[in-house]
Amino acid sequence: MNKTIQYQEKQIHYRVVGKGSPVVLLHGFGEDSTIWDSQAKFLQQKYKLIIPDLPGSGQSALLAETNMETMAEVVNAIIEKEIHKAEKIKLIGHSMGGYIILAFMEKYDELVDGFGLFHSTAFADSEEKKIARKKSIDFIQQHGAYEFLKTSIPNLFAAKNHENKKEEIQKLIAQGHNFSAQALVSYYEAMITRPDRTMILKNTKVPVLFVMGVYDNAAPVKDMLQQCYLPEKSYIHIFQNAGHMGMLEEVEKSNRVFENFIADNSNE
Repeated sequence: MNKTIQYQEKQIHYRVVGKGSPVVLLHGFGEDSTIWDSQAKFLQQKYKLIIPDLPGSGQSALLAETNMETMAEVVNAIIEKEIHKAEKIKLIGHSMGGYIILAFMEKYDELVDGFGLFHSTAFADSEEKKIARKKSIDFIQQHGAYEFLKTSIPNLFAAKNHENKKEEIQKLIAQGHNFSAQALVSYYEAMITRPDRTMILKNTKVPVLFVMGVYDNAAPVKDMLQQCYLPEKSYIHIFQNAGHMGMLEEVEKSNRVFENFIADNSNE
């Protein structure tokens, strides 16, 4: 079911499908909620899934101020509308979606009984990463969102998957027409300024799912492995045939990993 809320006088779109314990799926940069379609189809048989278009993506309007904290507040507003106060939620975020979850945990950890970083990290950007993002901002401002995504999206997939995932890559590129340059620049600026949140992992009492891809250059395995030992309880999966887009490159494995993590930590 498609739904909306008003946040700071802007319309935010999200989907709710399935029944059961609630799970929130947050997409990443240059994506919208449809990135989770395969996982939603699989998981909705057992769980209530809440899948937003983050502000500036899909059918959701861009907010005047875009940072991880504000987007976490948007997620909380949706949860307040959809979830009974006695219920706890699980959150899984891809890339930028994981950054938002960590900001959410900083303020609303009592609402959560498990979360997942899917090709994502608690580290702040390195100086090298900041420079790369600023170069991307310059490109977007000169050439537009679509031209940038057309160039960058294929690199998110393992090179070995470019041929067999051609349809998925082209679909994502086509969706690039739906993004404004302002939205993508706002996301990059938010990533550059976000703080290190490894303390969230150290202090959390809930289980944390880590999923990484062997061929992921955006969230390298070596970086993610430095974080996996921090929570009291970690679930660690390394996809051998994926880059940064495991939900598309390793569909069935992603589905099973999510299902097992949710089921193992369910109070039902």
